Amino acid sequence: MAVTRLVAGSGDLLRCRFATSPLWETAHAVRAFVDPRSRPYLRPWWERVRDHPPAAELLAVQSPRGYTPDFLCQPPEGASPSVEAQLDAVRATPAGQVAAELRRVDPRRCVAPAAVRAMLADPEAARDRLADHLGDAWRRLVLPWWPRVRELIDADIDHRSRLLAAHGLGHVVGGLHERIRWASGDVADAGAIVIEPTVEAEERALGGDGLILMPSAFVWPSVIAIVDPPWQPTLVYPARGIGALLGGRAPAPAPLARLLGRTRALLLADLAAPASTAVLAGRHGLAPSTVSAHLSALEGAGLLDRRRHGHEVRYRRTPLGRALAEGLMPGE
Repeated sequence: MAVTRLVAGSGDLLRCRFATSPLWETAHAVRAFVDPRSRPYLRPWWERVRDHPPAAELLAVQSPRGYTPDFLCQPPEGASPSVEAQLDAVRATPAGQVAAELRRVDPRRCVAPAAVRAMLADPEAARDRLADHLGDAWRRLVLPWWPRVRELIDADIDHRSRLLAAHGLGHVVGGLHERIRWASGDVADAGAIVIEPTVEAEERALGGDGLILMPSAFVWPSVIAIVDPPWQPTLVYPARGIGALLGGRAPAPAPLARLLGRTRALLLADLAAPASTAVLAGRHGLAPSTVSAHLSALEGAGLLDRRRHGHEVRYRRTPLGRALAEGLMPGE
């Protein structure tokens, strides 16, 4: 069984950060056209985009079970870059790096090996065309859904940042995904992030570069580690609450609806990730004043609390609210 290890020194712990990447979401929305695993989870989105596939060249470099060039979704330099800045970074990738990554695409696994070979004849021109294709895919596949995708990702980062402050990096890493674990290190190393199983056995000492932790909507159900230079080491994992992201409103369990009433049950079930009154009103087709009244009642019952996020107030489940919504008794 192949295993990927990212070995962290004590200095790397100071350079671990969270980031969001609209370009990453775009690149992996494209992958849904060649890798069907995420489609059932995102069915309403898929039903709306399936008849409008991305450009053939962009599909050609996709490898559902193998390497896909990193320069197409390179790790972000900042915490929350714009897609325009990220596309500029793709166009600025040295032609030699583009060629090296295109050569790594396995012709046995990619969609169109002949097209990849044609790109190698002029990697600079191919890079620019692929960036244009990504920009088009962003506008058609992701931009209409981006506010809700961003909301989900921000909620994940908020949740895990609190865990990081309370329990440390090892605790956070161990809770990212069932395939990821934290292995404590010795005197020389603080520890290692271990991902198993993986397609190839890989290891990288972070060497002071630190690590980007990047929650993603479209990466589900996979976990992906970017380990090759010159990119900063990055671990991409499925964001929490993705089940209700593009699949419509969260269903309210019948027992919960009988206990709270249908509308309050729907709102509580929908708050797997924190959301504002306006967002919930839009999702459920209700007046903001109606949603506000129901949220106040749920808050008064100890099932929700509120937290300011920028210019808006977001509601989230309390431990009691989460236990009730998920059909569990507190403490289980």
